[in-house]
Amino acid sequence: MGSTALSGALWLGLLWAGSGAGGSCQGKCCQGRDATCVGEGWREGGGYGTCYCDGGCRRAGDCCHDHGQACPAIPCVVGEWSHWSGCAEQCHPGLRVRRRYVQQEPQNGGEPCPALEEKAGCLEYLTYQGEDCGHEHVPAFITTSEYGKERKRQAASSLWPSDKEAAGYCVEFRTESLSQHCALETRPHVRWMQYLREGHTVCVACQPPAMGPATRRCSGDGHGAHGDKILHWEAIGNSQCQGTWKKIRQLDHCSCPLVHSFIFT
Repeated sequence: MGSTALSGALWLGLLWAGSGAGGSCQGKCCQGRDATCVGEGWREGGGYGTCYCDGGCRRAGDCCHDHGQACPAIPCVVGEWSHWSGCAEQCHPGLRVRRRYVQQEPQNGGEPCPALEEKAGCLEYLTYQGEDCGHEHVPAFITTSEYGKERKRQAASSLWPSDKEAAGYCVEFRTESLSQHCALETRPHVRWMQYLREGHTVCVACQPPAMGPATRRCSGDGHGAHGDKILHWEAIGNSQCQGTWKKIRQLDHCSCPLVHSFIFT
């Protein structure tokens, strides 16, 4: 080996020894970005000189060579989700909340904490006094009136109330909006969705099998809602076929054309 190569090797060896071959980050680990948390030695990515031992050096790419061993990354650890909170109000759509808490803060550039709070829609159907809210916010689940014929056949051998005990009723609505998925439906048993149109009046029958045992009403019938109240509906068989309507009136019997006649489910 030539004298030049030998002196170069010795120089590199001295630098390595001077950097504290055992590690220039030993005892110098700092949280976050800290310009004073500095060392002198080889960097992880190569090169010799000023290097850092703080929590932000990995993002900056200027960590000292032993940062991974001397300051191992510790990810955030969170606990389990709490139970969902109750609704803030009865009978009005709102939010419910659940939370979780940090058990171990991230260190040395470890994985940050995930979301600590989640919110979801919430609606109570009874008042604090136990009274029915009227179901004005409950979506009306509807299907073709043709299904009503099958219901009549089933009723004879079921525990459903007879028509004399609960005669049923009809609600007229004016369709305000609907999703494009209704018109795109081509399956034979759900082609009835194609006849839903904005601005049209539709009749929806509330038959005994769909009535709640306590209220004797169908969910989503708009009971107690005024004419300007926007109500929601959804087609059975295709949850993407949905929209809004406004209640016009309640009648004893429906009189709409067949293609604009439906039943609550």
